Amino acid sequence: MAERFLIARLSSLGDVVCSLPVAARLRADFPNSEITWAVDPRFAGIVECCTAVNHVVKCKPRFKPSTWPTFDGEFDAAIDLQGLSKSAIVVARSKARQKVGYHWQREGSWLFSRAVMPDPTSLHVVDQYVDVARYIAQSHSSQASGDRAEFALKPLEEDVNLVQELLASKGVKGRFVLANAGAGWVSKRWPAASFAKVSDVLHENGIPMVFLGGKADEDRAAIGEVQGHANHPVVSVVGETGVRQLVALCSLASAHLGGDTGSTHLAAALGIPAVGLYSITKPVRSCPYGQIDRSHYEPSGLTQIRPEAVLNTIMEVLAC
Repeated sequence: MAERFLIARLSSLGDVVCSLPVAARLRADFPNSEITWAVDPRFAGIVECCTAVNHVVKCKPRFKPSTWPTFDGEFDAAIDLQGLSKSAIVVARSKARQKVGYHWQREGSWLFSRAVMPDPTSLHVVDQYVDVARYIAQSHSSQASGDRAEFALKPLEEDVNLVQELLASKGVKGRFVLANAGAGWVSKRWPAASFAKVSDVLHENGIPMVFLGGKADEDRAAIGEVQGHANHPVVSVVGETGVRQLVALCSLASAHLGGDTGSTHLAAALGIPAVGLYSITKPVRSCPYGQIDRSHYEPSGLTQIRPEAVLNTIMEVLAC
Protein backbone atom coordinates (compact mmCIF):
# COMPACT_ATOMS: atom_id res chain seq x y z
CA MET A 1 0.00 0.00 0.00
CA ALA A 2 1.28 3.48 -0.86
CA GLU A 3 2.46 5.67 2.00
CA ARG A 4 0.37 8.66 3.07
CA PHE A 5 1.95 11.82 4.45
CA LEU A 6 0.50 15.01 5.92
CA ILE A 7 2.50 18.26 5.96
CA ALA A 8 1.43 21.19 8.13
CA ARG A 9 3.00 24.49 7.09
CA LEU A 10 0.35 27.16 7.05
CA SER A 11 2.28 30.40 6.59
CA SER A 12 3.89 32.68 5.55
CA LEU A 13 4.68 32.92 1.83
CA GLY A 14 8.45 32.62 2.03
CA ASP A 15 8.32 29.93 4.71
CA VAL A 16 5.85 27.86 2.69
CA VAL A 17 8.17 28.13 -0.33
CA CYS A 18 11.19 27.07 1.72
CA SER A 19 9.24 24.07 3.02
CA LEU A 20 8.30 22.69 -0.42
CA PRO A 21 11.46 20.53 -0.70
CA VAL A 22 10.06 18.35 2.08
CA ALA A 23 7.24 17.27 -0.22
CA ALA A 24 9.64 16.91 -3.13
CA ARG A 25 11.99 14.73 -1.08
CA LEU A 26 9.14 12.56 0.17
CA ARG A 27 7.99 12.14 -3.43
CA ALA A 28 11.51 11.10 -4.48
CA ASP A 29 11.88 8.63 -1.61
CA PHE A 30 8.30 7.30 -1.81
CA PRO A 31 7.30 7.69 -5.49
CA ASN A 32 3.80 6.25 -5.08
CA SER A 33 2.94 8.10 -1.90
CA GLU A 34 -0.05 10.36 -1.31
CA ILE A 35 0.99 13.75 0.06
CA THR A 36 -1.49 16.16 1.65
CA TRP A 37 -0.53 19.71 2.65
CA ALA A 38 -2.45 21.86 5.14
CA VAL A 39 -1.96 25.57 4.43
CA ASP A 40 -3.49 28.97 5.16
CA PRO A 41 -5.84 29.91 2.28
CA ARG A 42 -3.76 33.05 1.63
CA PHE A 43 -0.76 30.95 0.60
CA ALA A 44 -2.47 27.91 -0.88
CA GLY A 45 -1.54 29.02 -4.40
CA ILE A 46 2.10 28.21 -3.71
CA VAL A 47 1.34 24.61 -2.74
CA GLU A 48 -1.08 24.25 -5.66
CA CYS A 49 1.91 24.83 -7.95
CA CYS A 50 4.00 22.12 -6.28
CA THR A 51 3.97 18.99 -8.44
CA ALA A 52 4.92 16.79 -5.47
CA VAL A 53 1.67 17.48 -3.56
CA ASN A 54 -1.51 15.52 -4.24
CA HIS A 55 -4.00 17.33 -2.02
CA VAL A 56 -4.16 20.86 -0.63
CA VAL A 57 -6.23 21.43 2.51
CA LYS A 58 -6.96 25.09 3.17
CA CYS A 59 -7.37 25.86 6.83
CA LYS A 60 -6.74 28.55 9.41
CA PRO A 61 -6.97 26.83 12.80
CA ARG A 62 -7.89 28.96 15.79
CA PHE A 63 -8.98 28.00 19.29
CA LYS A 64 -12.52 27.28 18.09
CA PRO A 65 -12.88 23.58 17.14
CA SER A 66 -15.05 24.61 14.20
CA THR A 67 -11.90 26.00 12.53
CA TRP A 68 -9.96 22.74 12.88
CA PRO A 69 -9.46 20.59 9.77
CA THR A 70 -10.57 16.98 9.45
CA PHE A 71 -8.81 14.22 7.54
CA ASP A 72 -9.97 10.89 6.21
CA GLY A 73 -8.02 7.76 6.99
CA GLU A 74 -4.63 7.26 8.59
CA PHE A 75 -1.28 8.79 7.65
CA ASP A 76 2.06 7.08 7.87
CA ALA A 77 3.52 10.36 9.10
CA ALA A 78 2.26 13.83 9.99
CA ILE A 79 4.87 16.59 9.81
CA ASP A 80 4.75 19.93 11.62
CA LEU A 81 7.07 22.27 9.73
CA GLN A 82 5.90 25.40 11.54
CA GLY A 83 6.14 24.58 15.22
CA LEU A 84 3.25 26.78 16.36
CA SER A 85 -0.07 26.00 18.02
CA LYS A 86 -1.96 26.32 14.71
CA SER A 87 0.23 23.76 12.95
CA ALA A 88 0.22 21.55 16.05
CA ILE A 89 -3.59 21.48 15.90
CA VAL A 90 -3.38 20.12 12.36
CA VAL A 91 -1.00 17.36 13.40
CA ALA A 92 -2.99 16.59 16.55
CA ARG A 93 -6.18 16.23 14.49
CA SER A 94 -4.60 13.66 12.20
CA LYS A 95 -4.43 9.94 12.73
CA ALA A 96 -0.77 9.25 12.04
CA ARG A 97 1.57 6.44 13.03
CA GLN A 98 4.41 8.92 13.29
CA LYS A 99 4.31 12.61 14.23
CA VAL A 100 7.48 14.63 13.76
CA GLY A 101 8.40 18.24 13.22
CA TYR A 102 10.97 20.93 12.52
CA HIS A 103 13.21 21.36 15.54
CA TRP A 104 12.15 24.93 16.44
CA GLN A 105 8.97 24.15 18.40
CA ARG A 106 6.95 26.81 20.23
CA GLU A 107 3.49 27.38 21.76
CA GLY A 108 3.27 23.81 23.05
CA SER A 109 3.76 22.21 19.63
CA TRP A 110 6.27 19.80 21.19
CA LEU A 111 3.38 18.09 22.91
CA PHE A 112 2.14 16.73 19.58
CA SER A 113 5.24 15.95 17.52
CA ARG A 114 8.82 14.80 17.98
CA ALA A 115 11.43 17.40 17.01
CA VAL A 116 13.94 16.30 14.39
CA MET A 117 17.29 17.95 14.99
CA PRO A 118 19.07 19.12 11.82
CA ASP A 119 22.33 17.69 10.63
CA PRO A 120 25.24 19.93 11.73
CA THR A 121 26.10 20.51 8.06
CA SER A 122 22.60 21.80 7.28
CA LEU A 123 23.11 25.55 7.63
CA HIS A 124 20.34 26.80 5.35
CA VAL A 125 16.78 26.63 6.64
CA VAL A 126 15.71 24.71 3.50
CA ASP A 127 18.21 21.95 4.24
CA GLN A 128 17.05 21.85 7.85
CA TYR A 129 13.49 21.27 6.66
CA VAL A 130 14.65 18.53 4.32
CA ASP A 131 16.38 16.81 7.26
CA VAL A 132 12.88 16.07 8.59
CA ALA A 133 12.03 14.26 5.34
CA ARG A 134 15.35 12.39 5.51
CA TYR A 135 14.48 11.26 9.03
CA ILE A 136 11.16 9.87 7.83
CA ALA A 137 12.85 7.97 4.99
CA GLN A 138 15.34 6.45 7.40
CA SER A 139 12.66 5.50 9.92
CA HIS A 140 10.73 3.76 7.11
CA SER A 141 13.86 1.87 6.04
CA SER A 142 14.02 3.82 2.81
CA GLN A 143 17.19 5.26 1.32
CA ALA A 144 17.07 9.07 1.38
CA SER A 145 17.79 10.46 -2.09
CA GLY A 146 20.06 13.30 -3.15
CA ASP A 147 21.75 16.12 -1.30
CA ARG A 148 20.49 19.30 -2.96
CA ALA A 149 16.92 20.32 -2.20
CA GLU A 150 14.42 20.39 -5.07
CA PHE A 151 11.23 22.46 -4.91
CA ALA A 152 9.05 20.77 -7.56
CA LEU A 153 7.50 24.17 -8.24
CA LYS A 154 5.89 24.89 -11.61
CA PRO A 155 3.54 27.76 -12.56
CA LEU A 156 0.19 26.85 -14.05
CA GLU A 157 -0.18 27.65 -17.75
CA GLU A 158 -3.32 29.72 -17.22
CA ASP A 159 -1.46 31.94 -14.75
CA VAL A 160 1.49 32.38 -17.10
CA ASN A 161 -0.90 33.57 -19.80
CA LEU A 162 -2.56 36.05 -17.43
CA VAL A 163 0.77 37.46 -16.30
CA GLN A 164 2.05 37.80 -19.86
CA GLU A 165 -1.06 39.82 -20.69
CA LEU A 166 -0.53 41.98 -17.60
CA LEU A 167 3.10 42.68 -18.50
CA ALA A 168 2.17 43.50 -22.09
CA SER A 169 -0.38 46.02 -20.81
CA LYS A 170 2.49 47.71 -18.96
CA GLY A 171 4.63 47.79 -22.10
CA VAL A 172 6.94 45.02 -20.89
CA LYS A 173 8.04 42.59 -23.58
CA GLY A 174 11.08 40.36 -23.51
CA ARG A 175 13.37 40.08 -20.52
CA PHE A 176 12.93 42.12 -17.35
CA VAL A 177 14.22 42.28 -13.80
CA LEU A 178 11.67 41.71 -11.06
CA ALA A 179 12.03 43.62 -7.80
CA ASN A 180 10.35 43.67 -4.41
CA ALA A 181 10.79 46.96 -2.56
CA GLY A 182 8.70 45.79 0.38
CA ALA A 183 9.29 43.36 3.24
CA GLY A 184 7.45 42.17 6.31
CA TRP A 185 9.73 44.22 8.56
CA VAL A 186 10.82 47.79 7.88
CA SER A 187 14.34 46.80 8.96
CA LYS A 188 14.47 44.37 6.03
CA ARG A 189 13.73 47.04 3.42
CA TRP A 190 16.47 48.47 1.22
CA PRO A 191 16.13 52.26 0.77
CA ALA A 192 13.68 53.33 -1.92
CA ALA A 193 16.33 55.62 -3.42
CA SER A 194 18.61 52.63 -3.94
CA PHE A 195 15.89 50.67 -5.75
CA ALA A 196 15.20 53.76 -7.87
CA LYS A 197 18.89 54.06 -8.80
CA VAL A 198 19.01 50.45 -9.99
CA SER A 199 15.74 50.86 -11.88
CA ASP A 200 17.01 54.00 -13.65
CA VAL A 201 20.26 52.39 -14.79
CA LEU A 202 18.48 49.28 -16.05
CA HIS A 203 15.97 51.48 -17.89
CA GLU A 204 18.85 53.30 -19.56
CA ASN A 205 20.16 49.92 -20.68
CA GLY A 206 16.82 48.93 -22.19
CA ILE A 207 15.84 46.50 -19.44
CA PRO A 208 12.68 47.31 -17.48
CA MET A 209 12.53 46.67 -13.76
CA VAL A 210 9.08 45.46 -12.70
CA PHE A 211 8.08 45.97 -9.07
CA LEU A 212 5.79 43.46 -7.39
CA GLY A 213 3.92 43.57 -4.12
CA GLY A 214 0.66 42.82 -2.40
CA LYS A 215 -2.38 44.97 -1.77
CA ALA A 216 -1.27 46.11 1.69
CA ASP A 217 -0.84 49.81 2.30
CA GLU A 218 2.83 49.19 3.17
CA ASP A 219 3.52 47.69 -0.25
CA ARG A 220 1.78 50.54 -2.05
CA ALA A 221 3.70 53.06 0.04
CA ALA A 222 7.00 51.33 -0.75
CA ILE A 223 6.52 51.52 -4.52
CA GLY A 224 5.30 55.10 -4.16
CA GLU A 225 8.60 56.02 -2.53
CA VAL A 226 10.58 54.34 -5.31
CA GLN A 227 8.59 56.22 -7.93
CA GLY A 228 9.29 59.46 -6.08
CA HIS A 229 13.05 58.92 -6.30
CA ALA A 230 13.22 57.60 -9.88
CA ASN A 231 14.20 59.70 -12.89
CA HIS A 232 12.49 57.32 -15.33
CA PRO A 233 9.04 55.69 -15.29
CA VAL A 234 8.76 52.79 -12.83
CA VAL A 235 6.78 49.72 -13.88
CA SER A 236 4.56 48.43 -11.08
CA VAL A 237 2.26 45.43 -10.76
CA VAL A 238 1.87 45.97 -7.02
CA GLY A 239 -1.49 44.64 -5.88
CA GLU A 240 -2.29 43.17 -9.31
CA THR A 241 -1.24 39.53 -8.85
CA GLY A 242 -2.55 36.76 -6.66
CA VAL A 243 -0.22 34.17 -5.15
CA ARG A 244 -0.42 31.77 -8.08
CA GLN A 245 0.16 34.62 -10.55
CA LEU A 246 3.17 35.62 -8.46
CA VAL A 247 4.66 32.18 -9.16
CA ALA A 248 4.14 32.77 -12.87
CA LEU A 249 5.55 36.29 -12.68
CA CYS A 250 8.74 35.13 -10.97
CA SER A 251 9.16 32.31 -13.49
CA LEU A 252 9.20 34.80 -16.38
CA ALA A 253 11.82 37.15 -14.89
CA SER A 254 15.46 37.24 -15.96
CA ALA A 255 16.46 38.07 -12.37
CA HIS A 256 14.92 39.05 -9.05
CA LEU A 257 16.07 41.71 -6.59
CA GLY A 258 14.79 41.83 -3.04
CA GLY A 259 15.50 41.42 0.63
CA ASP A 260 14.70 38.54 2.96
CA THR A 261 11.13 38.24 1.76
CA GLY A 262 8.81 35.72 0.14
CA SER A 263 9.32 36.56 -3.53
CA THR A 264 13.10 36.24 -3.17
CA HIS A 265 12.72 32.66 -1.98
CA LEU A 266 10.10 32.04 -4.66
CA ALA A 267 12.42 33.18 -7.45
CA ALA A 268 15.19 30.94 -6.13
CA ALA A 269 12.80 27.99 -5.92
CA LEU A 270 12.02 28.48 -9.61
CA GLY A 271 15.70 28.59 -10.55
CA ILE A 272 15.64 32.33 -11.32
CA PRO A 273 18.83 34.27 -10.44
CA ALA A 274 17.99 36.03 -7.18
CA VAL A 275 20.01 38.93 -5.82
CA GLY A 276 19.44 39.09 -2.06
CA LEU A 277 19.86 42.02 0.33
CA TYR A 278 20.57 41.14 3.97
CA SER A 279 21.32 42.83 7.25
CA ILE A 280 19.49 41.54 10.33
CA THR A 281 19.30 38.00 8.90
CA LYS A 282 22.36 36.07 7.77
CA PRO A 283 22.51 34.83 4.17
CA VAL A 284 24.05 31.51 5.18
CA ARG A 285 20.68 30.55 6.68
CA SER A 286 18.14 32.52 4.67
CA CYS A 287 19.65 33.55 1.33
CA PRO A 288 17.98 32.57 -1.96
CA TYR A 289 18.64 28.83 -1.85
CA GLY A 290 21.89 27.92 -3.58
CA GLN A 291 22.66 31.55 -4.46
CA ILE A 292 24.65 32.93 -1.56
CA ASP A 293 27.22 34.26 -4.04
CA ARG A 294 24.59 36.72 -5.29
CA SER A 295 23.68 37.96 -1.82
CA HIS A 296 24.80 41.30 -0.40
CA TYR A 297 25.21 41.28 3.37
CA GLU A 298 25.90 44.28 5.58
CA PRO A 299 25.28 43.69 9.30
CA SER A 300 25.50 47.41 10.04
CA GLY A 301 22.34 48.04 8.02
CA LEU A 302 20.84 47.80 4.54
CA THR A 303 21.57 51.47 3.92
CA GLN A 304 25.25 50.50 3.68
CA ILE A 305 24.64 48.26 0.66
CA ARG A 306 25.49 50.45 -2.31
CA PRO A 307 23.28 50.33 -5.44
CA GLU A 308 26.42 50.25 -7.62
CA ALA A 309 27.48 46.93 -6.10
CA VAL A 310 24.01 45.48 -6.54
CA LEU A 311 23.91 46.69 -10.14
CA ASN A 312 27.18 44.91 -10.85
CA THR A 313 25.70 41.64 -9.61
CA ILE A 314 22.55 42.09 -11.71
CA MET A 315 24.56 42.94 -14.81
CA GLU A 316 26.70 39.83 -14.31
CA VAL A 317 23.51 37.76 -14.15
CA LEU A 318 22.04 39.35 -17.27
CA ALA A 319 25.27 38.80 -19.20
CA CYS A 320 25.09 35.03 -18.64
